[in-house]
Amino acid sequence: MTLGRRSRLNWMVGVLLILFASALPALAQSCALCYTQAASAGTQMIQALRSGILILILPPTLVSVGMIFVVYHKRNQFRGLEGADESDRIE
Repeated sequence: MTLGRRSRLNWMVGVLLILFASALPALAQSCALCYTQAASAGTQMIQALRSGILILILPPTLVSVGMIFVVYHKRNQFRGLEGADESDRIE
């Protein structure tokens, strides 16, 4: 990679980071209905909302961790085959 390409790549990454950082306030806007419901709710409703958020976050997190585990395991399995003879490899 030449110096010109590397500096252009660094510039593009910097621009993307600035764009993502500036979009954070826009992503933080919430639904007005949800906000008013949560603000007028009692402690029981607030606890139910917190539980609902945790229930909605848990499955994608577990799936992501599972996928990372499988990819890591397969990576190590294929790396073990690099030193094998040609007849030992599975195709």
